[in-house]
Amino acid sequence: MSLTFAIIAAIVLTGAIGLSVLRKTVHCVLSLTIVFFGLAMLYIRLDAPFLGFALVLIYVSAVTILILFTVLLTRNREIETDVSPYSRGSIAGLIVGGSVFAGLIWMIYRAPLSRGITELESPASVKSLGERLMTEYVLPLEVIALLLTAAMIGAVIVAMKDPG
Repeated sequence: MSLTFAIIAAIVLTGAIGLSVLRKTVHCVLSLTIVFFGLAMLYIRLDAPFLGFALVLIYVSAVTILILFTVLLTRNREIETDVSPYSRGSIAGLIVGGSVFAGLIWMIYRAPLSRGITELESPASVKSLGERLMTEYVLPLEVIALLLTAAMIGAVIVAMKDPG
């Protein structure tokens, strides 16, 4: 195991623990952003830079910002004092997360190492993906953009208060 992998794994685990332990939704979303960045770094480390940068562009910039705006626009304005920043179920969350992690590790070690791994006939390049996205898949791309815009407008409408 290399040092860079250990650092990236520590970043992802720190974000995941923060995601399951913290109480406030905004802090959980920021922890999720740390996990997304760590996974993007892991993909870049595994020589899949397009996948890593796509993860940053799609999840970190679009989905996380959408979640943050939705949470910030629709949350209650009541301020809680004398409340711990950690969730009441943080111990249970850590136990469930640890057991899922242990189950995944157990399944990975039981799986055969080379089960019919074949190489792709022609690996997709970033140029060919971009060309297909802007020619063949323009309509789905525009529909997704429209849906994200509608979700953002919906969050603003829900957050608006009636003047009366």
